[in-house]
Amino acid sequence: MQVPLREWWQQPHRDVLSGLVVAFAMIPEAIAFSGIAGVDPSVGLFGAFCLAVTLAIVGGRMAMITSATGSTALLMTGLVQQGDALGAGLGLQFLLAAGILTGLLQIAWGYLRLAHQMRFVPQPVMAGFVNALAILILLAQLPQLGLDAFHPEVVTVQPAQLPAVWGLTLLTLVLIYLLPRVTKVIPSALIAILITTGIAIQLKLDVPTVASLGTLPQGLPSFGLPQVPFNLNTLGLILPTALAISLVGLMETFLTQDILDDITDQTSHKHVEARGQGIGNIVSALFGGMPGCALVGQSVMNVGYGGRTRLSTLTSGMSLLAMILLAREWVNQIPMATLVGVMIMIAINTANLRSITEIRRIPRSDTAVMVLTVVITVLTHNLAIGLLAGVALAGILFSRKVAKVIEVESRLDGDDHRIYTVRGQLFFVSSIYFRQGFDVHEHPARVSIDMGEAHIWDQSGVTALDQVIRRIKLGGSSVEVIHLNPASTDLFARIGMAEEAGGRGGDLAGAH
Repeated sequence: MQVPLREWWQQPHRDVLSGLVVAFAMIPEAIAFSGIAGVDPSVGLFGAFCLAVTLAIVGGRMAMITSATGSTALLMTGLVQQGDALGAGLGLQFLLAAGILTGLLQIAWGYLRLAHQMRFVPQPVMAGFVNALAILILLAQLPQLGLDAFHPEVVTVQPAQLPAVWGLTLLTLVLIYLLPRVTKVIPSALIAILITTGIAIQLKLDVPTVASLGTLPQGLPSFGLPQVPFNLNTLGLILPTALAISLVGLMETFLTQDILDDITDQTSHKHVEARGQGIGNIVSALFGGMPGCALVGQSVMNVGYGGRTRLSTLTSGMSLLAMILLAREWVNQIPMATLVGVMIMIAINTANLRSITEIRRIPRSDTAVMVLTVVITVLTHNLAIGLLAGVALAGILFSRKVAKVIEVESRLDGDDHRIYTVRGQLFFVSSIYFRQGFDVHEHPARVSIDMGEAHIWDQSGVTALDQVIRRIKLGGSSVEVIHLNPASTDLFARIGMAEEAGGRGGDLAGAH
């Protein structure tokens, strides 16, 4: 694959600087997302490094940051728990196997041009998607705050630690939201981490730290295949998770891509990006990293700080690994309460607040779709299921609206000639309204059905027209269908004849 030099080298100093800043912001999130997935911090950090470096080379959108994310981490928890229940460490191995399968699926989605199908996802579903993601991220922080009453077994904070934990979390949020009023040169989340970690160390606060999650990497990631049996049982275990990650990851990636395209007034290649995401997730899994997708916050941050080329993405990944290896001891001392504050900020920024504040202005049908998407996603902890439920409800509500656009007007032409004029689209949803427009109990000598302003779309439409013709004929009236357009005539001829052969339908006699 040949990549033009301009995709790497435009203003290198700005790309390098923006990549460095983004790398600082990626560290706490990669660690926090590892905690959500239930794996060691090294898994998220290696995943962030591998994804950033790989997508810098094979991605379809310059300057977009790909890493471990909350939306994908939430989908991994169940698989990791299932694996660990079978044996110590198997949860991670099954997750790595799922990462490889995720990558293969995303490469397939890229060639199948899945991005085109994303156009059929309505805005209320997208709003529900991000709002549900925000809620799930918040819920994932409750154990670290000692507040998860539904799952007390996962609470990791002792009662005596709660005041310090809550205080650090609150201080982190205050610093994150107040510091940008002073300076935006350095991300406020990074400054908040430095300050709260320093306070915890100086005051020797007894609070859970990053070291409580597991051991940080001491060297470069190593290549290796997942240590799981490659059989149908393993495939059955990892396929649901891999499928969900592949779809949810691409959806978030495409959303991020659209945001960056709008900011930079450019057009990027979603199909190339889908294949690149697949390659990145395979590479990540082979080097011990978790699968991920594009990060909205870090991508916008990168572009905001001047990143425009692939060099900025590459710099972020390389800088991330360098910081891990050189500042390992300090990273181990970061309080988990601080990372909880960062994750709460991410959840707030992720939510589509406009869909909530302007809910009175939004049509009720759109609100219902958004609420259903949120409720199903939160109840199942599966973004893919919530997405499908939202799309299904949106389709049903849309069909109900479209069904009523068909109109049947009746008038008499003399004493023995009834003319029905049909306007609109005749298909499976509107067929019932179409049939209701005819008085099949009236039996004039002649009946004309004018279809000049109508169109038949499917078998249900053909069946509806065929039934009306037969019912009227049974009363002794002669029936003619006039002005039927060629496409509808052809469809009626093919399907109508097939139904007659099956003993259920009629023919085209009297229809012109």
